[in-house]
Amino acid sequence: MTTIVVVHTGPVTVQPLKDQFNQQLPDVRMINIVDDSLLNDVRAAGHLTPEVTARLYTYMANAQAMGADYILNACSSVGEAVDVVRGMVRTPIMKIDETMAEEASRLGSRIGVVATVKTTLEPTVRLIRKKAQEAAREIAVVERVAEAAFEALLAGDTGRHDEILRQTILELAETVDVIVLAQVSMARLVPSLGTTRVPVLSSPQSGVAALREALSRAH
Repeated sequence: MTTIVVVHTGPVTVQPLKDQFNQQLPDVRMINIVDDSLLNDVRAAGHLTPEVTARLYTYMANAQAMGADYILNACSSVGEAVDVVRGMVRTPIMKIDETMAEEASRLGSRIGVVATVKTTLEPTVRLIRKKAQEAAREIAVVERVAEAAFEALLAGDTGRHDEILRQTILELAETVDVIVLAQVSMARLVPSLGTTRVPVLSSPQSGVAALREALSRAH
C-alpha cells in the first residue's frame, strides 16, 4: 500500500488534509506527524530558525524510515526548510502550497495574499514570486495579515475567525486579480464566500491533487 507521511506544525491542518485524502487518495495510507512547537517557535522568533529546520529534518527522516512513498509538508511557515531537507532525505517531499503558488502566478499579475500569521505570509509571498519568476511573469503582490482572526481561532472562537477573514478576503477581492489563502486552515472558508469577483485559491485541494498526479506518474 502507498504510504504518505504528512508533517504538520499544528493540529488545525490535520482534518482538512484528511478530508482531501479521503476524496482524492482514498486507498493511500496517511500517517500524520504533528508538532505544534514548530509553528510556535517560528512565530516567537518571527522567522524560520535552524532549530526548527533541524527538527523538521528529524521528522522527515523518520517518515523515510516509516517507508513513506512521499512526504507532504503541510505548513507554509516552514516551507523554506523543506528546500534544505530535500537534499538530506531520499524520499520525495512535496509542499502543500507549491501548486497553488504556480496557479496564482498564472491567473493574474496582481496577486492578493491573505494570512492570519505573519510568519506564514512572508514565505508564501516569496514562493509566489519564485514561481512567477520561473514562469517569466511580472507580478505585484498585495499582502493582508488578519492577526485578530488567528487569536480568535486559538481562543476557540471559529465564528469570529471566519468573519474577520471573510471581510478581509472580500475587501481585497476588489483590488486584485486572484487571492491566495496562505494557510491550510483557511480553506474551509471558501464555500461560504459565495461568488467572488476573483478566484480564491486554497492549498489543500490543489496540493493533494498534485500529490495524486505525482503518484500516478511514479506507478
